[in-house]
Amino acid sequence: MSEILSVIVAAGAAADQGADPPARARPAVAEPAAEAGAEFRFEVERFADVRILRYRVPGFAELDTRTKKLLYYLYEAALCGREITYDQKYRYNLSVKRTLEQIVRHYPGDRDTADFRALTVYLKRVWFANGIHHHYGHDKFTPGFSAAAFAAFVRGTPAPFPLREGQSLEQLVAELTPVMFDSSLDAKLVSKSADRDVLTSSAVNFYAGLTQPEVEAFYADTAGARGATSVSLGINSRLVKIDGVAVEQVQKVGGRYTEAIERIVAWLEKAAGCAENDVQRAALDKLIRFYRTGSLEDWDDYNIAWLRDTDSHVDVINGFIEVYNDPLGMRGTFESIVSFRDPEATRRIGTIAGAAQWFEDHMPFFGRHKKPSVTGISGKVITVVIESGDAAPSTPIGVNLPNSDWIRREHGSKSVTLANIVAAYNAVRGGVDREFSYGALEAERNERYGELAATLHVDLHEVIGHGSGQIEHGVGSLHETLKNYGSTLEEARADLVALYFAVDPKLVELELMPSVEVGYAAYDQFVRGALLQQLNRIEPGRDLEEDHMRNRQLIAAWAYEHGLKDNVIERRTRDGKTFFVINDYAKLRALFGRLLRELQRIKSTGDYAAIRELVERYAVKVDAALAAEVRARYAALDVPAFTGFIGPRLVPVRSGDAGREDAEIEEEIVDVGIEYPDDFTEQMLEYADRYAFLPAWN
Repeated sequence: MSEILSVIVAAGAAADQGADPPARARPAVAEPAAEAGAEFRFEVERFADVRILRYRVPGFAELDTRTKKLLYYLYEAALCGREITYDQKYRYNLSVKRTLEQIVRHYPGDRDTADFRALTVYLKRVWFANGIHHHYGHDKFTPGFSAAAFAAFVRGTPAPFPLREGQSLEQLVAELTPVMFDSSLDAKLVSKSADRDVLTSSAVNFYAGLTQPEVEAFYADTAGARGATSVSLGINSRLVKIDGVAVEQVQKVGGRYTEAIERIVAWLEKAAGCAENDVQRAALDKLIRFYRTGSLEDWDDYNIAWLRDTDSHVDVINGFIEVYNDPLGMRGTFESIVSFRDPEATRRIGTIAGAAQWFEDHMPFFGRHKKPSVTGISGKVITVVIESGDAAPSTPIGVNLPNSDWIRREHGSKSVTLANIVAAYNAVRGGVDREFSYGALEAERNERYGELAATLHVDLHEVIGHGSGQIEHGVGSLHETLKNYGSTLEEARADLVALYFAVDPKLVELELMPSVEVGYAAYDQFVRGALLQQLNRIEPGRDLEEDHMRNRQLIAAWAYEHGLKDNVIERRTRDGKTFFVINDYAKLRALFGRLLRELQRIKSTGDYAAIRELVERYAVKVDAALAAEVRARYAALDVPAFTGFIGPRLVPVRSGDAGREDAEIEEEIVDVGIEYPDDFTEQMLEYADRYAFLPAWN
């Protein structure tokens, strides 16, 4: 499970774009002096509702050569899989993206027209979202240019386009025009509305030709053969109906997406060759085996081996991980995060992990829903080198894996906090918190403790929240029991764990915070973020669909309603602006505990009717007038609703002839430098040139 920042603070012939261009020998690249210090420019661009930042990788230059090489190989493996995410999210994403990229690269006409400028912004939004649907709201983008202009740009660009076999350029334009311009066609990437079939109303490319009942029946047929150690069904496949029969198309070498997966495996093999230790090497070997076989048992074996690797300096997440993009919560979207440990900061998260049994024992759960023995919980703070796939350009700030319930129960979980990503966010926070804080006390508390409160929230959410509790014997996994509400419940449950313990004196005893005032700051942040600030991310007239947004509103709206009698959270208005003010932190904690106990009961017993009632009552509908007010307040602050990142570039330095273009000889790498690009379009086009291994049509 991943934690998004806004949880607390409120990316002819077919064109030959998959060729692997030669990597040229380059001189050693050190971090530029100006970039390494206070003059580092974090924000580099804005467009639509997005701002683009950069992040530093402190300490990279001081790493030894073997560690840099290991990071470089994992960096390449990460980027080789990035276009899998586009195709998983929507079957037309790659063809639209590559068509627009060819126009931006090669169009010889006037580039200063309103239509061309709008097309470039549209393409940037596609890059940011890994597709033509919004990465958060899930609605299809509306182009700011006309269908006629699109056709003219294609016809006027002397370049190869991603045509199907035997397709003409005019036929390509005719096929893509409704995809891009018909707002009713595949309008929602992921639909979780209770009143419709969530598969047929979702554009995501995990299923084809099947209804929700058919998919549920397909997997129910195998339930009898599964025991307590059930594999993650569907995590690495697409389910399609062929000749009336449901068939899984497995993503592996020789299977679906083999063109990219073969490259991923090649780089992972290089990484395994210079692993830090036998435990890390064993985990990488098991990941390679999984990509070769596609076996779900091999996926579990890899996750267990990855959990055991707690001592290595370098770490990697690579695979089909989070299931948020699947309305049924089964299929994982490709992502990768390459990192190394921040030893000093890891002491904080390690303290939390070390007290995991205490937290479990003091949960407000029913006794039968507590784990009698917590094992294998680990946590660390990491410095991110690169993120790819579903983790970029918009990124989480905390991750807890694996997602398998049985592995968590028997082997534990590993949590990471992305320190340099958080630092970049903090560098550009601006005046949003003060705008939505009601009084000086709240604002000053946030300025003093807000950063620590946010950090502890993520740590508790990931390390303790996702790893807590247990399911009753015989109850299935979330996707089986709670279906399209499972991810919302799990994120709400983890948030409530963090909130429940945020004001506990135990955190002071553990020297994680100086006083419970930090917890009060966390409560303030959460309530104003959930009931106010996140409304800036909702288009007028839309309901909440994204799981993290639903989870936050569920918690805050439920607590607001159930605390009305005691005025626990009070809605106030001043100068035409709305605020939510916490009047009693102790009673609010008690409310959080009540809801947490109920959500754990629902998960432990598989009570679908109960979670449906909670989500539909508290987590879906938006106060339109309040949302309009929030958008106006953000507009006055000139703060975009969403943030993403340009990633650093790793540059291998090779010995020998400076003109040599052989990128595959490990022995020739004598150093790896790091650069910080500052142009989003240039990076996306560079990635399109270097890492577009998949066919446009899959």
